[in-house]
Amino acid sequence: MSKLLKFGALVAAGGAISGCAQKEEQTRPNVVFILADDLGWGDLGCYGQKLVETPNIDALASRGMLFTQNYSGTTVSAPSRSCLLTGTHSGHTYIRGNLRVPPEGQFPLPEGMPNIFQDFKAAGYTTGAFGKWGLGPIGSTGDPNAQGVDKFVGFNCQTLAHSYYPDHIWDNSQKIVFEDNVDEIPYGEGTYAPDIIHDASLEFMENAVESGQPFFMWYPTILPHAELIVPQDSLLTKYLGKFPETPFDGIDLGEPRFRVGGYCSQEAPHATFAAMVSRLDMYVGEIVAKLKELGVYENTIVVFSSDNGPHVEGGADPDFFDGNGPWKGYKRDLYEGGIRVPLIVEWPGVVEAGSTSDHMCAFWDMMPTFREIIGAEGAENPDGVSILPTLKGDKDQKEHDYLYFEFAERSRQALRKGDWKLIRMDIGAPTDRYELYNIPSDPGEDNDVAAQNPEIVEELKALMTEAHVPNSNFPLFAGE
Repeated sequence: MSKLLKFGALVAAGGAISGCAQKEEQTRPNVVFILADDLGWGDLGCYGQKLVETPNIDALASRGMLFTQNYSGTTVSAPSRSCLLTGTHSGHTYIRGNLRVPPEGQFPLPEGMPNIFQDFKAAGYTTGAFGKWGLGPIGSTGDPNAQGVDKFVGFNCQTLAHSYYPDHIWDNSQKIVFEDNVDEIPYGEGTYAPDIIHDASLEFMENAVESGQPFFMWYPTILPHAELIVPQDSLLTKYLGKFPETPFDGIDLGEPRFRVGGYCSQEAPHATFAAMVSRLDMYVGEIVAKLKELGVYENTIVVFSSDNGPHVEGGADPDFFDGNGPWKGYKRDLYEGGIRVPLIVEWPGVVEAGSTSDHMCAFWDMMPTFREIIGAEGAENPDGVSILPTLKGDKDQKEHDYLYFEFAERSRQALRKGDWKLIRMDIGAPTDRYELYNIPSDPGEDNDVAAQNPEIVEELKALMTEAHVPNSNFPLFAGE
């Protein structure tokens, strides 16, 4: 049975598809935003990857604009997504960590929080989210449907999203149970949830086009986050035996965290990781192909990025694949490797094909950019700067005064202003310290020059203090 038919057997179809062109002439572009999970800067061919094949994402870059100085919201999933969706940096955003709350999900976004979905809906768009949410349990104020998402299919809880063969996902408020993902069936032989979620995204686009509405589709896939597992198909077999392997001993059947946050054992972690990235690339190719089939490709913006830098858990080995590229650090670090991420934007007829931009931007720039593109009105956005001028090739792009990052769960801050970057480590502890780097001359952040530049340190420290607004749910340091 095909993936699409399999999904159709689980979830009722949203509407019949009878045409491949939108019913009315549409001038506002559709938007597809693909967000990978823990995909590093160096994991893509267009950013220098040599061992893993990513032809569809590379083609996206060849038809659009590749950014070299784009930053995520912060260095882990939930707060990074909060920054992206609400247009706020991590010193202002409501969600500052991956705090889990019962019964199934993370700390919720509040009611009435301005966000990208509300902007698109106000402009007449239908909205969808397909993948990992992590911003509030079903039925809470952070429920996708309560935040402006018309159609959500995927994992509500980030912890349960660690499992690629889960016992259930969600279709809005309906739990979709996978009866073949049970303990009696060997793990990895049931339903691979990303395939089902992917098919739901294709169906969403079909239904939107049939309805005549422009659409905004957010696609926060769980690939290639640990755990390392993928279907036994050609995407895996082409990598098996190609790399040296050290088996990973993980959490398996019978252990308490099996399917509840643990990562399964894996005999071939290198080949499996490569196959997971290639599977993500396949999904990107199928999304573009669907846009063309539906006749809306020329009027659709496709954005590709990642929520933070590469992870090192579950048997993952970013050093082997050079997943963080030239940058120091990984996920959970505020060094460049933890927060500098790919950004590719394709917009036929507007963005110059094969172009590259070194404009310094971040996730909180997405909201003002989309607002300007679709003509949406909303509350003032104090943190973000629209990058539409850069996308159009204009010279009058406004620059940020600075970019600010914090990671409450490890008491860290970082601030980039021009060439300089200040990092504060172990805030409130006896080891509390500042590190200063000149990024153009020291991209690997190898030479701390704080002692030689006390005036710059003091200037950036003052900006750090200005940027951080305390959040009692996610204190940056003990006693805050």
